[in-house]
Amino acid sequence: MSNLKEKLKHVDTRKYTMIVALIGIWILFYFLDSSKTFLTPRNLSNLFKQMSVTAVLAMGMFMILVNLHIDLSLGSLVGLSGGVCALLMYHFNLNPFLAILLTILLGIVCGIFTGSWVNAGVPAFIASLGGMLAYRGAIMGLSQGASIPTSHPHFRFLGTAYIPFNLGWILGIIASVLVFYLALKKRQSRIKFNFKVNSLQKEILINSIYVLLILLFVYIMNSYKGIPMPIAIVIVLALILHYVATKTKFGRQVFAIGGNKEAARLSGINIKARTLQIFIISGMMAAIAGILLTARLGTATTDAGNGFELDAVASCVIGGTSLLGGEGTIIGAVLGALVMSSLDNGMSILNTESYWQLIVKGLILILAVFIDIYNKKKGK
Repeated sequence: MSNLKEKLKHVDTRKYTMIVALIGIWILFYFLDSSKTFLTPRNLSNLFKQMSVTAVLAMGMFMILVNLHIDLSLGSLVGLSGGVCALLMYHFNLNPFLAILLTILLGIVCGIFTGSWVNAGVPAFIASLGGMLAYRGAIMGLSQGASIPTSHPHFRFLGTAYIPFNLGWILGIIASVLVFYLALKKRQSRIKFNFKVNSLQKEILINSIYVLLILLFVYIMNSYKGIPMPIAIVIVLALILHYVATKTKFGRQVFAIGGNKEAARLSGINIKARTLQIFIISGMMAAIAGILLTARLGTATTDAGNGFELDAVASCVIGGTSLLGGEGTIIGAVLGALVMSSLDNGMSILNTESYWQLIVKGLILILAVFIDIYNKKKGK
């Protein structure tokens, strides 16, 4: 018993809390749902499509929060980006590929706009609040308050298509091989520099669980229509940003600034340059989220993205991103988005009143922040 307690002391419980919470939420909704539709392949496929927009936005917000800033304009930028993309195709007959590129460029420009104000000394809260109002006004003016339809098949492909079954299995097998390869490479590197590593048996067990989850995901998605294209895009973006955040000089410097801004400045990090870059990334991710939302719905509306920035913040915090800066992961932000979407989806299936949905999500956000602050104090 004493050996077990000693081992538990060295377990990073926060690392697994979110996964346990997600499983608990799914089990709870399964038993509360009399129709037993929550865990069906069809509903899970719809759930993953619904969470894709929040997940993309959460990845952009993650870069901001880690750097001890906040961007309240992202939700409005989702609406503006989706509206502009639809306008370019509907009114100007622009090729979807070119329309998407110009929309992403718009997101980058908006990111530069907010980041420049922050570097000029305006608090990020105020700079992004101004952007939130300006972008919402811009889409209302451009659309004249009307919805903008878009039915181009190549554009709708991004939001409604599915990866063929065989290709899904091939990608799942490749991902499984990569899990073991990267784990082995990391283990060898840690041994080389005399860092502590898990036993080989434990390492194989942990990564076998990851592989099992990957193959189970592919199996469940293929039980319906295949892996939804939006979630495939989310996975690709998450892997890219995860690499940028953890394996590059840029990522290490962003975390360093969030952890201790003064120490980062004294070590020679260009704080203004990094601040501008993270706002560019968040603006670009908001534009991609707007594109995915419009492609899935087939229309752009003036209220699209309304309140999405709060869901993005909640996803990051629930996923382990600290509001005190310098801590968190991209994968955690994506899983946090899955938790938020699971709550929305499950409560909708149970026909829960909309006000109760907001109350539950608000309480969960407060609890997540409390746990973060409590763990920080406990660590000290």
